[in-house]
Amino acid sequence: MIISSPEDFREAARRRLPPFLFHYMDGGAGAELTLERNRTDLAEVALRQRVLANVADIRLDTVLFGRSHALPVALAPIGLGGMYARRGEVQAARAAKAKGVSFCLSTVSLCGFDEVAGGAGAPPWLQLYVIRDRAFMGDLLDRAREAGSEALLFTVDMPVPGVRYRDAHAGMSGPYAPLRRMIQALCHPRWAWDVGLHGRPHRLGNLAPVLGRASGMNDYIGWLAANFDPSIAWKDLDWIRARWTGPLIIKGILDPADAREAAAIGADGVVVSNHGGRQLDGVRSTARALPAVAEAVGDRLTVLADGGVRTGLDVVRMLALGADGVLLGRAWLYALATAGEAGVARLLDMIAKEMRVAMALSGVTRIGQIGPAIIDS
Repeated sequence: MIISSPEDFREAARRRLPPFLFHYMDGGAGAELTLERNRTDLAEVALRQRVLANVADIRLDTVLFGRSHALPVALAPIGLGGMYARRGEVQAARAAKAKGVSFCLSTVSLCGFDEVAGGAGAPPWLQLYVIRDRAFMGDLLDRAREAGSEALLFTVDMPVPGVRYRDAHAGMSGPYAPLRRMIQALCHPRWAWDVGLHGRPHRLGNLAPVLGRASGMNDYIGWLAANFDPSIAWKDLDWIRARWTGPLIIKGILDPADAREAAAIGADGVVVSNHGGRQLDGVRSTARALPAVAEAVGDRLTVLADGGVRTGLDVVRMLALGADGVLLGRAWLYALATAGEAGVARLLDMIAKEMRVAMALSGVTRIGQIGPAIIDS
């Protein structure tokens, strides 16, 4: 199919992938109300059109956590990214580096931290979950720090996995899941050749040192449920702060009170996020939560946001609502599944082009000029 917009990557990915993988990335929790709100609430943010503002010199660069970015975006951490293209996290990280933005690696990625850092030629940001095994967490933190990782995203909105009905329906989990996945793979020979056969090993690279053979795909859902730590509290983040000297970003904030707590424990940033609508269904969208969180922390923290972002216009909307930067989630995974590294690079080019158009027609030329003033309320 012809890819002419960022939204086209979703349909292309659906055609290419076995259903269990497409629905794993595309779905949300429960009845998927929050998943839908992320998209619709963001789409309802109207910008003020301004004219004759001399927009000949538009710049998209910004600084996030001490590093210059060509765009005010980074690629969000997504579990199992390596199942969507051959050694997929490495390909996505290479595209991000080439386009001058950061890539964040999930704890439950297929490719381990060292493989991604070596393959991309630069250490990624690291995302860490709340795991019962503190020794594992400490080891992964030490490896990332020693390799020069620039930031740590600590995800706090997943003390337990959300209820995701689509995963059971599609074969990611539930009865006979391995057999169903095998049958689906055989019906998608292009994916089976690229990833199923030549994309091995199919194991969680960061977990392999501690789980060994139990780090494979068949154990993924069960491992998540058994190893996330629901007892974590704000005081426990002192342990993280003591082991990590770089920027610490708390991911999964929706409430202003939690944002203030993050500032109080010494975090450098927050990600306003509902985990892409994959955790507590029915909570407010990121677009609705973002302004209050940004106002609560002011200039004390760098505020990132994700949820429902597919286009460059969506990025501008998030910035206007109060974000300093935006994490792209499903958008880059759709592109990766469609065309690998080249797909992610093309997506970022499309994002940049659409941002330039939105900024020009809103009468702003610099990222720092985007704010509530350009929203047509």
